[in-house]
Amino acid sequence: MRQRHTAGSGLGLALLSAVTFATSGTFARPLIEAGWSAEAAVVARIGTAALVLALPAAWSLRGRWRALRRNARLVGSYGLLAVGAAQVCFFNAVRHLPIGIALLLEYLGIILVVGWMWAAHGQRPRRRTVGGSVAAGLGLVLVLDLTGPGRLDPVGVLWGLGAAVGLAGYFVLSARGDGDLPAMALASGGMAVGAAALVALGLLGALPLHATFGTVSLAGHRMPWSLPVAELALVAAVVPYVAGIGAARALGARLASFVGLTEVVFAVLVAWLVLGELPTPVQLLGGALIVAGVALVRLDELLAARPAPVAAVEVVSC
Repeated sequence: MRQRHTAGSGLGLALLSAVTFATSGTFARPLIEAGWSAEAAVVARIGTAALVLALPAAWSLRGRWRALRRNARLVGSYGLLAVGAAQVCFFNAVRHLPIGIALLLEYLGIILVVGWMWAAHGQRPRRRTVGGSVAAGLGLVLVLDLTGPGRLDPVGVLWGLGAAVGLAGYFVLSARGDGDLPAMALASGGMAVGAAALVALGLLGALPLHATFGTVSLAGHRMPWSLPVAELALVAAVVPYVAGIGAARALGARLASFVGLTEVVFAVLVAWLVLGELPTPVQLLGGALIVAGVALVRLDELLAARPAPVAAVEVVSC
């Protein structure tokens, strides 16, 4: 019963993470169009989020600073790869590619997670997982509706593949830790590390960091630049990163990554509500395939967790 409750809570957290992450593209676009570099938008987003989470993170530790020191390498890796690199790569991919194609390239990271769990931990994907990945991948193609003509910018493709590596790192690293490091502390520490690294690279001239501080346009409405930054930091960073870490720890990296695929469906809905872009029947079919793929992976996880007869016990590496 407790395991079922944990799985249900993890699923809810994963969906919350996906729907809040899905708003980032809609609110980052006005900043970039107003003259912000992608790196500056990321720094504003994760730097603000790190500050917001600092006090809750300190409270969650409640003096257990040794846990933070023990997991310093995890926090650093999470901040550099899963936060900083993933977001910079995706925002730069959007500069060169349509958002749908950039998302498709980023979500190749799901396949990387399955491959990583197989190569590093010997968790060979079973037939249902393979079937779920195929269904989800096909669903992504349909949801993104990539049948239109157009050439892909090789630079954008490289940025998109970099985002895929960052996304895979996000799911894998979120599931790690010794159990004493709260999700809030990992999220806050990781975002602080990512923001500090990007600022340092910007000061060294390795990355462009420039921003404008006038009004920006979103869906035909003028607003101060601070509103998109606040949304990116609070709704599209604080909530999804904390929820995503909790989901990965409850569900495991592979299942959490597949539930994260629903971000694409939510992104289509956000575009519909904010920009008036209605989903097509093809996109609705793709959403159904994504749900089916997630269901197959979930079923596979549940069947694998059942006690097996003594003569047929499967040895799983830890």
